[in-house]
Amino acid sequence: MEVFSMSSRKRETYQVEVKHSLLWEAALGIAAITNEQLLDTLDYTDKQWKTLKSTLSKQMLTHLETVQKKNTWKTILLLLHERDMDSVEEFNDFVNELDESELRYIAIPYLGKKHQEDRRLASQGNQEAVARLQDASKDNAFYPRYIAYMSQVEVSYLKNHIQEVMTGWYESVIDPDKVKLKGILERDALFKNKRLEKFEAEDFVEWATHGIRYVPEPSVYKVIMIPHFIYRPWNVEADIEGAKIFYYPVANESIHPNDPYVPDQMLIQKFKALGDESRLRMLKILMGGGRTLKEMTEEVGMGKTTVYHHLKLLKSARLIVAYGPRYHVSPRAWERLSKELELFLGEEK
Repeated sequence: MEVFSMSSRKRETYQVEVKHSLLWEAALGIAAITNEQLLDTLDYTDKQWKTLKSTLSKQMLTHLETVQKKNTWKTILLLLHERDMDSVEEFNDFVNELDESELRYIAIPYLGKKHQEDRRLASQGNQEAVARLQDASKDNAFYPRYIAYMSQVEVSYLKNHIQEVMTGWYESVIDPDKVKLKGILERDALFKNKRLEKFEAEDFVEWATHGIRYVPEPSVYKVIMIPHFIYRPWNVEADIEGAKIFYYPVANESIHPNDPYVPDQMLIQKFKALGDESRLRMLKILMGGGRTLKEMTEEVGMGKTTVYHHLKLLKSARLIVAYGPRYHVSPRAWERLSKELELFLGEEK
């Protein structure tokens, strides 16, 4: 049945804000190097990661082991959204200012308005509230364990850990390339802000993230877009009260501003993913409907680890998406692929 609208009101959407900081770049670098499952899909090569690790102290490597086990990179990112900070010293001073319950409250993820009281109670050590938050976040890969840890960890230890890991990473990784990294992030934010004037909010988010169509949600009034270099080509999503956050990969043009012929990174990623017989077979299978990893492994007759690797590459290229345990073809990716290639080849430089 057709529906005719008699309303003159536009559908409400969110505001978009583009922000950038070397502190977010540092926090995402800490997250990236401790995410072993994704390391082989990042733009950084295995050799680059090994070289980077060789510059870190034993104490720093020990802290990174804690980050990997306890996901404390999440704590750092949440702290950075509490106020605008320009230096590690400002960050460390802010952490020192927080009392025990304040730090725990910030560190425990925002799960929606209806869970805010439990979040407050959990930050004060209420284990019944912790259990309810764990149940509410049970579909997340690490939130239940992370919430339990944040409700019990000794705060003096947590403060020391996050301050030392941020300081160590910033001094070893960010400072040596500070001018270059700052330039990349500034150029990308400037370019995105110019494009923001020409796009509707939802179209802008989809363009900047290379495919995430984020529709307005209740109580989300703002989308914060933060460029990153270290975690390319992935987007990282997060939620804070009243806002959705997308840490998105910087464009190639921001890295190579003097090269008029540099193609978009995601365009390269897509065609690299398509340039493999096994991955093309998997895409053909997925065109017929969603598959789990187990089902795909059985159909293509390959090892589970190999199939998972191919699916990761297809997902990083935004050609497929995962809903729960099932992988599906991303239809919007196919709609845009020829247009993206045409835009690049036909664009005047």
